Amino acid sequence: MLRSVILAASRSSRVERLVATAPFSRDVVRRFVAGAQTDDALRVTRELVDGGVTVTLDHLGEDTVTPEQATTVRDEYLTLLRRLAEAGLTPAAEVSVKLSALGQAFDEQLAYDNARAICAAADAARTTVTLDMEDHTTTDSTLDILAKLRKDHPSTGAVLQAYLRRTESDCRDLATAGSRVRLCKGAYKEPESVAYQSAREVDKSYVRCLNILMSGDGYPMLATHDPRLISIGEDRARWFDRAPDSFEFQMLYGIRPEEQDRLVGEGYTVRTYVPYGDDWYGYLMRRLAERPANLAFFARALASRK
Repeated sequence: MLRSVILAASRSSRVERLVATAPFSRDVVRRFVAGAQTDDALRVTRELVDGGVTVTLDHLGEDTVTPEQATTVRDEYLTLLRRLAEAGLTPAAEVSVKLSALGQAFDEQLAYDNARAICAAADAARTTVTLDMEDHTTTDSTLDILAKLRKDHPSTGAVLQAYLRRTESDCRDLATAGSRVRLCKGAYKEPESVAYQSAREVDKSYVRCLNILMSGDGYPMLATHDPRLISIGEDRARWFDRAPDSFEFQMLYGIRPEEQDRLVGEGYTVRTYVPYGDDWYGYLMRRLAERPANLAFFARALASRK
């Protein structure tokens, strides 16, 4: 129920205005979002890489409705990749890209062309790109574009969402040599016809998908903050005799940093998903929907400002 309320709030312009103007919002957003500018992204990336973790950077924004907006997003990624390379932060830092931000909703060819330019820039910067997954209506399109990109840029990463009923099959298709696949639970409101609805069902699906990826020939990227699922991931790595450089754990910036440090100390590769940009509201609300316990942080921030 709480998750549904949060997701509804993520679509409310009125709630967005209230949150954006609240005096405590800046501190809350700073915990989960690197900042608005490329310089902010580089600063946080440097801090994390120096601390032993790898990074994937996401320029926030997915409501692109014109070719000009899509071009602006593409150019931001090209600039980001160039500056990451100049700063010596690659290959430790890569980028995550939403195809919707590149024009997918109104022109799939444009989205592909923009993504291809970003992949080429990533190759030049000696790093990689991962295509974020969004709601289920875009899954086929995203996987189609992924397949085309991988012809020239085979390191392009995929994201699969365990709450979708189709994901086990997609995992089998993508658990191939050289295939980078991020497995997450999923953060969009989806109908029962395509997605599991209970947390228990989603967790069970995550474990089934995890087993498929860890037993395959690809490079699994286990994106979860759930202590039980992390423990299962560690166990499956031992069971399938996975070398530390043959998979990784991924977590969001600002969530469970102590656990990220623990995993690094255990010798695992940990990648922190770092968002930046002005369009932080929808991202933040989806993160709260994924883990409603994060609402406690809002409450503590509000109390500290009274």
